[in-house]
Amino acid sequence: MLLGPLDATGRVPPRQQTRLAAFLVSCHGAMARQLAIALAWQVKANWHTELNAQFYREAEFVSLLLRATAWEPDPELLFLLPSWEAAWLPRPPAGVADRTQGLTIDIAALGHALHSVIRPAALLPVETPAQDPFALSLRKIEFESGRLMQGQILFLKSTELLPLRDAVNAAVESRHLQVRRLWDEMLAGIGVERREAQGTASPAAAATTRRGP
Repeated sequence: MLLGPLDATGRVPPRQQTRLAAFLVSCHGAMARQLAIALAWQVKANWHTELNAQFYREAEFVSLLLRATAWEPDPELLFLLPSWEAAWLPRPPAGVADRTQGLTIDIAALGHALHSVIRPAALLPVETPAQDPFALSLRKIEFESGRLMQGQILFLKSTELLPLRDAVNAAVESRHLQVRRLWDEMLAGIGVERREAQGTASPAAAATTRRGP
């Protein structure tokens, strides 16, 4: 199902905009915070550059949504937001002795889950005006998610993590299941039922391939 029904001007209802944007601000804001911390740990120039690029992109998503959304009061967010924020907290995978490395793996696994599971532009009806600010923000996020996911895949499949392959796969699987559940619950709360694609590969297997933007 899609967002809507659209109003007379072709806008997504403010209630749906508010709930959807609040969820996206929560998860992308959490990613930005964790990436900012990870930048202080990372000493390898190539990964430092990628983390920096991802940090600014995540921050851009949050800023864009804050400006483009038609917000309205949503009392349910009083208990939804704390549960979402708790879900994004770091959780290093078991079996990784180096805590810094474990936290970096978890950040990449969470990012991969967010950028592959959440496809916000796919929720827009075809008749949504091309220049609608909220629709533009969702399309921007989905487009940029493809590039961000490439960096996460490169890290998760890097040779330095080969000895930790089982731990990495478990972290990716766990984060995908968590994000998918929360995303589906949030959509159900605004009357949108996400339809699962048939024949979808496992999250860990998906992390070995590259998705275009």
